[in-house]
Amino acid sequence: MEPKNIIEIKNKRADYEYFLLDEYTAGLVLTGTEIKSIREGRANLNDAYCAFTGNELFVREMHISEYRFGSYLNHTAKRDRKLLLNARELRKLQNRIKERGFTIVPVMLFVNPQGLAKLQIALAKGKHHYDKRESIKEKDTRRELARELHK
Repeated sequence: MEPKNIIEIKNKRADYEYFLLDEYTAGLVLTGTEIKSIREGRANLNDAYCAFTGNELFVREMHISEYRFGSYLNHTAKRDRKLLLNARELRKLQNRIKERGFTIVPVMLFVNPQGLAKLQIALAKGKHHYDKRESIKEKDTRRELARELHK
């Protein structure tokens, strides 16, 4: 039996723009053509964010390209998609984002071994400009160390 293709779509801007505090793995409510597009790796998390509507958490502005073999039943690329978390996690997140400066950002979209799409989200606090410069310095030093080790 051959291993399945590993799909991991990362939000590279999330780590640069925010301090990631708590991470959660949430399920997604998707249509058939959406999961097929995700399995092809045709999704983008760059401008995506999470927001509450009532007591339910939704991911907004996540772009999943239309399925190329889809018919008139194809999905719209940027619709709100419901996230599946247990009630305790939802309450905890809802209480934390009421505090000033906190938000929920999607970090990574992946397909687990059972074939289900999961979204890794994080409670985040925005970085200031000087924090972003510090992140760039750390990234450069890690890259330099990696180069030295591979010589």
